[in-house]
Amino acid sequence: MLNKININPKKQILLVYIVLAVVTLAVFWQVNQYNFLDFDDNIYVTENSHTQSGITLDGFRWAFSTTYAEFWHPLTWLSLMFDYHLYGLNAGGYHVTNVILHILSTLLLFCIFNRMTGAIWKSAFVAALFALHPLRVESVAWVAERKDVLSIFFGLASIYSYTLYVEKFQFSKYFLCLILFAFSLMAKSTLVTLPFVFMLMDYWPLGRWQMALTPVKVPIAATEREKKKNTKKRKEDSIKEKKISTPINSRSHLTGRILWEKAPFLFLTIVSSIVTLWAQNKGGMIVSMESLPFFVRVQNAVIYYVSYLGKTFWPVGLTFFIPMNNFFPLWQILASCLILTVITITVIYAFKKLPFLFVGWFWYLGTLIPVIGLVKSSSYAMADRFTYIPSIGIAIMLVWGIPFLFPHENIRKKILFPAGIGVLAILTILTWKQCGYWKNIDTLSRHALQVTKDNYLSHDMFGNALAREGKIGDAIDQFNEAIRLQPDYPAAYYNRGLVYSKDLSQYQRAIEDFNEAIRLQPDYAKFYNIRGGAYYNLGQYQRAIEDFNEAIRLKQDYAYPYYNRGLVYSKDLGQYQRAIEDFNEAIRLKPNYVDAYYNRGVAYLSHGNKELGCSDAQNACELGNCKLLEIAKSKELCR
Repeated sequence: MLNKININPKKQILLVYIVLAVVTLAVFWQVNQYNFLDFDDNIYVTENSHTQSGITLDGFRWAFSTTYAEFWHPLTWLSLMFDYHLYGLNAGGYHVTNVILHILSTLLLFCIFNRMTGAIWKSAFVAALFALHPLRVESVAWVAERKDVLSIFFGLASIYSYTLYVEKFQFSKYFLCLILFAFSLMAKSTLVTLPFVFMLMDYWPLGRWQMALTPVKVPIAATEREKKKNTKKRKEDSIKEKKISTPINSRSHLTGRILWEKAPFLFLTIVSSIVTLWAQNKGGMIVSMESLPFFVRVQNAVIYYVSYLGKTFWPVGLTFFIPMNNFFPLWQILASCLILTVITITVIYAFKKLPFLFVGWFWYLGTLIPVIGLVKSSSYAMADRFTYIPSIGIAIMLVWGIPFLFPHENIRKKILFPAGIGVLAILTILTWKQCGYWKNIDTLSRHALQVTKDNYLSHDMFGNALAREGKIGDAIDQFNEAIRLQPDYPAAYYNRGLVYSKDLSQYQRAIEDFNEAIRLQPDYAKFYNIRGGAYYNLGQYQRAIEDFNEAIRLKQDYAYPYYNRGLVYSKDLGQYQRAIEDFNEAIRLKPNYVDAYYNRGVAYLSHGNKELGCSDAQNACELGNCKLLEIAKSKELCR
């Protein structure tokens, strides 16, 4: 349509970039007003002393050496440290970074397909479907999913570098592609399937396999002439045909190049997969075959493949968590098998005439493999974020496939373009609405309870939201329901124990819940720290110290048990020097820990060290608590 009114192609491309960026920014901009979620955001930012240290040499060392949060993703940690350097604990800044990365990925995706195919508007629709689909919201609106948007950005940058390399075989371009792939894996290991994507692209739109395997001339992408009948375009197509025709004596060399150039990528894939499995197994995340047999995993994978297709075409009722369900009815399993089989046979049958269907479908199937559940590493059945890269395959099938249902060019212009704009408008509205559910844990968990059934995690999270609102009885009811649905879920016991301890001062009942949480997850430092606090409130100081010791043993960079143990030594045992040592460690791990400064100041003053005591009192005041300084001044201990 826009070609019809003779807009210069360069101006069309610039227009696409501007529209994609502006519309995507407008849809997601609301998230800059959102706060952190008390679900993984605490692990990554709000309770992470390493992130809050900003960019430092020690931070670099930690990022590249840790498997904290059950992943090895050093670039994710570094990006969050950089955000902390810029924004502190202002959550809006972190959200804006996610949005920017998503926009950059969208623009890269358009650039990739436009460069490979020359089809400006088809490439634009692929990028728009990717950018504006409601399934993207989870990755963009959740700070803890920085790893997702960062990994996909580097992954798409690697794909773009690959297209440049194929255009002109230069080592620098190949090396850049490999480095960007490594960066993608160091942000999140999901894109271990990228070498497989390169192999698909080598068939379409790049046409390299045709050059290697057939002696006849085959047009690139078979296609992108769009049946333009002007002489100039036919000449360009003729040139393209000549470019991909290759003599028989060079075909074996090209085949070897296509295969061997993937070897370093496959090596990185293997290394990343091993490291990821090791890290998640170390963190107790890997579900054993005894707990979930392989045939059940395959059955579930078939269901999930079709379910993700359903969410792509009917994106309503989306939520952040869908509980596992290992007992699907036979008809659903058979129907899913039939759908996958029919689509697969169809695209294989048509792969020469309609290569984009083959590439799009196997892009979708292949890139979902790491998260489809064959290797189970979480309690998630499905997650919207898992579709980030796979969705591109479905977009390829739709954008290049649907025009073949309308053989007349005029009909395509009159029907398809307006229909495509209408679909994008609907998706934009749905995405805007979906973003609203991520405003806070309250809205997120309420929505999840509305659109899912027997969702124990949502009951647990909603209980936390109610507790913060002071609705203690309702909160306990939600925790009870979470425990009823999932009796071996330790966080529900922990959260109910917190309510008993902090809000109701029922410390013995709290300890019973903490005991159960520890029984279910005996290597989690946070449980011991909070149980130690309950023992402390009951006056059982030795038991409290034992729990704080265990929390420190399990997690030596955890500031809170040092602080809590220091309180016991200082306030109740009068061991001020030991208390000061613990407060020192807590402050080292959490430099702005106002309570630690306050109580270390108390310990110093009680120990007779006025100079250091007054210094800590001043530090505490600068951080927002001036009570000690005022008391010390009233007693003429400090000036």
